Amino acid sequence: MIRALYDWTMRLADHPRSLRALGVVSFIESSFFPIPPDVLMIPMIIARPSRAWVVATVALVTSVLGGLFGYFIGAVLWEAVGQPILDFYGKTHAAEDFAARFNQYGAWAVLFAGITPFPFKVITIMSGWTGLSLPVFIVSAIVARGLRFFVVAGLLWQFGAPIRDFIERRLGLMFTLFMVLLIGGFALVKYL
Repeated sequence: MIRALYDWTMRLADHPRSLRALGVVSFIESSFFPIPPDVLMIPMIIARPSRAWVVATVALVTSVLGGLFGYFIGAVLWEAVGQPILDFYGKTHAAEDFAARFNQYGAWAVLFAGITPFPFKVITIMSGWTGLSLPVFIVSAIVARGLRFFVVAGLLWQFGAPIRDFIERRLGLMFTLFMVLLIGGFALVKYL
């Protein structure tokens, strides 16, 4: 089953509309969707390493735009949309305490969430809700997402074939590691 899913993802990664799909996933992941764009980005670069920088750029631009939408949700649509999303992640109870401290370290929070498996959408929504300076938010999001996507792209561009061989030989292990990181990011949200 994992092999079939991997093969399907690799075929999708080489599809002519894969950049659009990546853009959509990157945008919605930054504002409300739980699956990170790496799920598409990594196979896209492995399938065609020559497009690594284009793939990273699409992921960066659409992720920052999605982050701005998340900021908008927090700033304008908090009660209708933002609060239910944070309820889903179990963060509503801590929202007011968090808001009081957030703006003091807001740029660092955006950087941390943008680079790590921590769900970025939680920070984008909280940034809007607490009124974090929009220029600070934008710069922090660009730096964080740029680091995340361009480091991954650079590593895959440089070491693509050996990484693909490694992944294909250890597909079960790679899937398990990905799931642990994904679930760990959500678990981290619950404990913060």
